[in-house]
Amino acid sequence: MAEKPIPVSSEKDSQEVCPICGGLGFVRLKVPVGHPLFGKAVPCICKRREIREKRLAQLRKASNLQHLRHMTFETFQVGEDVSTEVAFSLRDALNTAREFAADPQGWLLFMGPYGCGKTHLAAAIANYRVEHGQPVLFVVVPDLLDYLRASYAPTSPVSYDERFEQVRDIELLILDDLGTQNATPWAVEKLYQLLNYRYNAELPTVITTNQTFADMDPRLASRLRDQNLVRTVPIYATDFRVQGKDETFGSLGLYSGMTFGTFSDRGGELEPAQVRHLRRVVKTVKEYAEHPVNWLLLRGGYGVGKTHLAASVANKVAHSGMRVLFVVAADLLDHLRATFQPGSPVSYDQRFNEVRRAWLLVLDDLGVKNVTPWAQEKLFQILNYRYVARLPTIITVATADWELLDERLRSRLLDTSVCTLVDIDVPSYRGALSKKPRRSTRQRL
Repeated sequence: MAEKPIPVSSEKDSQEVCPICGGLGFVRLKVPVGHPLFGKAVPCICKRREIREKRLAQLRKASNLQHLRHMTFETFQVGEDVSTEVAFSLRDALNTAREFAADPQGWLLFMGPYGCGKTHLAAAIANYRVEHGQPVLFVVVPDLLDYLRASYAPTSPVSYDERFEQVRDIELLILDDLGTQNATPWAVEKLYQLLNYRYNAELPTVITTNQTFADMDPRLASRLRDQNLVRTVPIYATDFRVQGKDETFGSLGLYSGMTFGTFSDRGGELEPAQVRHLRRVVKTVKEYAEHPVNWLLLRGGYGVGKTHLAASVANKVAHSGMRVLFVVAADLLDHLRATFQPGSPVSYDQRFNEVRRAWLLVLDDLGVKNVTPWAQEKLFQILNYRYVARLPTIITVATADWELLDERLRSRLLDTSVCTLVDIDVPSYRGALSKKPRRSTRQRL
């Protein structure tokens, strides 16, 4: 709820006029006997200004905006070397943020992967409001929870209730990185209390998150889905922090030469019917690459081109500027296990969620050889999450491994409403057939 108005003084309606306070800071209003404020002192104009400035100073300190002053609408870059879809989403997000900053109404929810520009736009809104003298609190969610916990300390200058009310009632609240907090029961409940209050009061609020609705507290998710109050702005961009750098996770760089242009239909090697079949397979996969939706399963013998086709899609989508994670199933499990090492630079949760939430996941050579129950369960958890969320996913599996897959996973891969199954029924590239001499045009005629 917005700050409650306090009756202000003027030379016309006050008995004790404050000529710039006069050292008192309070005045008595000229009101009739029986009025609730009769005989009571209320803050004068300069006292109210002092109170307001003190409150704003506390909020600026809590916001840490001094470290984000460079994040403005003018410094937000859409980029030139991105796909049409990515450029459109970034421009739409920028225009939406500008409009909201000029007239904050309702809620604004920025959703997207790490480093796509969510924080920049949220901070730009905060900086714009501060420059125009408007109260705003910009805070990263884990820092907000620490800010509230600190009020329990004996030396805290304010009580918990006072601090919570200050955050809850701020004119514009901007919460950055919802979902990165340690989700203790206390933290979950405090966030719900805070956001539920602002939801019911329809107080302007901006939230950034890399979570999906399925990851959130169901109570929050239901409120964030309310299109009457919340405008959701998805951002489809790669992490600007790693652009032009080698990825430490994912192996798409090793398959950069595998494209549709380098894929052969093996016209001089296979029987005509097999060539036609392979061309139909390529056509289906190309269509998926143009508009990646739901799942694509490539099934076939070893060496028939499953990995090449999957990498072709990944390279095409990555070239358009979308975030792609290409990883061999066995390597993925090694990466997950490595997070348990003492010196691991990333946590298990961070790595696991990176895979679950990748915009396009290409999981190559899904099999069950030497797979422990733990590994089998992790693979199922990842793929089941993506199945429920309908996230674009490509899986390659050898025919010999198909029947050995987890029955729960096979049932999802056979769901034609989500997954397109493409069987590649041709011999292996690796010397299974000797090349036949190609007939000349004259001989065919």
